[in-house]
Amino acid sequence: MSINLDSWRSLPAAQQPEWPDRGALEQVVTKLQGLPPLVFAGECDNLKAELAAVTRGEAFVLQGGDCAETFAGATADAVRNKLKTLLQMAIVLTYAAKVPVVKIGRMAGQFAKPRSKGTETRAGVELPAYRGDMVNGLDFTPEARIPDPERLVQAYHSSAVTLNLIRAFTKGGYADLRQVHAWNQDFVAESPAGKRYEQLAREIDQALAFMRACGADPEEFHTVEFYSSHEALILDYDQALTRIDSRTGLPYDVSAHMVWIGERTRQLGNAHVEFFASIRNPIGVKLGPTTSVDDALALIDKLNPDNEPGRLSFITRMGAPKIRKHLPELVEKVTASGAQVAWICDPMHGNTFEAPSGHKTRRLDDVLDEVAGFFEVHRALGTHPGGIHIEFTGDDVTECVGGGQEIVEGDLALRYETACDPRLNRGQSLDLAFRVAELYRSA
Repeated sequence: MSINLDSWRSLPAAQQPEWPDRGALEQVVTKLQGLPPLVFAGECDNLKAELAAVTRGEAFVLQGGDCAETFAGATADAVRNKLKTLLQMAIVLTYAAKVPVVKIGRMAGQFAKPRSKGTETRAGVELPAYRGDMVNGLDFTPEARIPDPERLVQAYHSSAVTLNLIRAFTKGGYADLRQVHAWNQDFVAESPAGKRYEQLAREIDQALAFMRACGADPEEFHTVEFYSSHEALILDYDQALTRIDSRTGLPYDVSAHMVWIGERTRQLGNAHVEFFASIRNPIGVKLGPTTSVDDALALIDKLNPDNEPGRLSFITRMGAPKIRKHLPELVEKVTASGAQVAWICDPMHGNTFEAPSGHKTRRLDDVLDEVAGFFEVHRALGTHPGGIHIEFTGDDVTECVGGGQEIVEGDLALRYETACDPRLNRGQSLDLAFRVAELYRSA
């Protein structure tokens, strides 16, 4: 089988850095090509099998993490807090949906971000935009904003550290089901909105007590399978970490278990779609409200020509006011085509606005409304709402407004710490999980 991993290089490639020294970039790419894989092809295949269950309506995806990871954020405390929050959300969703929850982090690789403008201007000074720690620095100085290919190597090592921590936590007892549920009980007791979730938390507690009384203590209660993902934006990086699997002779991007194409780079005939067509990982594509049925069907033909279940996920990012209008035709026509696709809702990116203070923010009510619309569309069509994809942190930041803590726009400056887009904090994330659980129970 002939595999040409360089075919994307002859096509337009959006959102790529303007590296000042191509020779330095080539040296870095060579270095990355000699480094060990961050994940293994067999793990990618395991995730593909779990996502195949999602396409059949037998599982649900919980995908989340930072908008843009930073090198400074690859610490034990930061990784643990994000993992803790995601596990808390997962147990609530597992109980409510009565199906397995596939846990995927926007972690260990989400170091690059697309930008709507190539430059940023402050006080009359114009500099290159910050494109994520993988490319340049956040500080607004000429030196920091120069794209530096050595940052690609630093991104690899930061990803390795994060994956090592995740594996240690998930296999070392931190993910024990009863411990995670105890954290949710604490949240319910302490949250201003906790009374709303008390009944569901009590039901989970009773179910665990029943299984304990029966002597049920399976291995699955103590560890979890946790997968990594990121937007594969910087193609030189992801190709450099693509390896040919010795079992199958097929190429896998071993920088993450799953990678996705963003809304700004999903154009057919462009480099990102071409590169993704050549790798065998499970992949996702972000679809905004301008996506036509023809766009979606053409992406399916290009990226999953064999109609392999679990290979392709469509991650919709419509915005709360638009999802009920634009999503039904897409889902209906794609389903009618017979395509095996997992549908996942990103309720974050279509709901961003600028507060009077100048901070980018999101309203939790808008996020919840888009998720509700996503469920309504799928229930009306008899299709499966396959998951949610969110930007969150395990810390008590003040970046999105609303939630049980009643964060208002005037609070944003208190702990606005994101490197790019606003994230839900721990309390808001758990609010979201319980609300999604209610949607399942009322369906």
